[in-house]
Amino acid sequence: MNIIAEIGQAHEGSFGLALSYIDALAETGVDAVKFQVHIADAESSFHEPFRVKFSKQDDSRFEYWKRMEFSPTQWKLIKTRCEEKGVEFLASPFSNVAVDLLEELGVKQYKIGSGEVNNFLLLEKISKTGKPIILSSGMSSFSELDQSVKFLKDKGVTFSVLQCTTAYPTQPENYGLNVIEELKERYGVKIGYSDHSAKIETCIAAAALGAEILEFHAVFDRRSFGPDAKSSLEIDEISQLVKSVRNITSALKHPVDKGDNSSFNELKNIFEKSLAVNKDFPSGHHLNFEDLEAKKPKGFGIPASEFEKVIGKKIAQDLKQWDFLKEEDLS
Repeated sequence: MNIIAEIGQAHEGSFGLALSYIDALAETGVDAVKFQVHIADAESSFHEPFRVKFSKQDDSRFEYWKRMEFSPTQWKLIKTRCEEKGVEFLASPFSNVAVDLLEELGVKQYKIGSGEVNNFLLLEKISKTGKPIILSSGMSSFSELDQSVKFLKDKGVTFSVLQCTTAYPTQPENYGLNVIEELKERYGVKIGYSDHSAKIETCIAAAALGAEILEFHAVFDRRSFGPDAKSSLEIDEISQLVKSVRNITSALKHPVDKGDNSSFNELKNIFEKSLAVNKDFPSGHHLNFEDLEAKKPKGFGIPASEFEKVIGKKIAQDLKQWDFLKEEDLS
């Protein structure tokens, strides 16, 4: 299981805050910390509208992306901080120029955001690096995704696909957990889940359904400023999520053989029961259902599972209330 915590723009353009996020997320046990590499001049223009008009300090989304930029030196320090903290530095490029920057940094793989799935110019650029791609499918229909998958296969690129719903925050009826299995069957590659629900149970459910990659947005506090804050998990929630998912992953790797219960023999002898009589009965009494009780432990009388065979049988000697009923007591 590869667990990815996305900082995205939660750093608000602050280099120091970005480092703080890396430090905090490394403590949660995630495998990778993901950023978005925005280079405004290369990817946007003043014509780009806001997805969410949240910012009073940015007159346009282009200016917002400008404010989110880090210098190449800062990106290098961010990647180094990830390595020092034992997590993979992962990033989504949004332009070919961003790919060049990430290549200079020496990234291991690329994450493609939902809005870039059909950006074949970008996919071509990344394909030329020969590095694996994680493809998020949030805004793509199967027919659109088929085109991107074919493109990557034709290029010989190793890739995986994430089920994702581009809604912030995503409501339960839109999680699309059923799509995880559909993607596995359709493409035969590693499938994961990218979450915007701000609830830990969503990724836990995805893990139980076979997702091998989990991605979610991270924030120190959902009351923070920014377009993704309300769709993110807080640090303590992420710690809980990681532990839960690791447990689920371990369970899936160790299937239980329900046909073999030999390991429970000792417990069965303690918890299972033997037949007993619930009243005083004289010799010669014919037993009926209302005369019987089941008492622990197993092995002190006829097994409770065999009660039907004693119904109507005559007892061969006097029995006291709560005596175990044995084979030799029947005639």
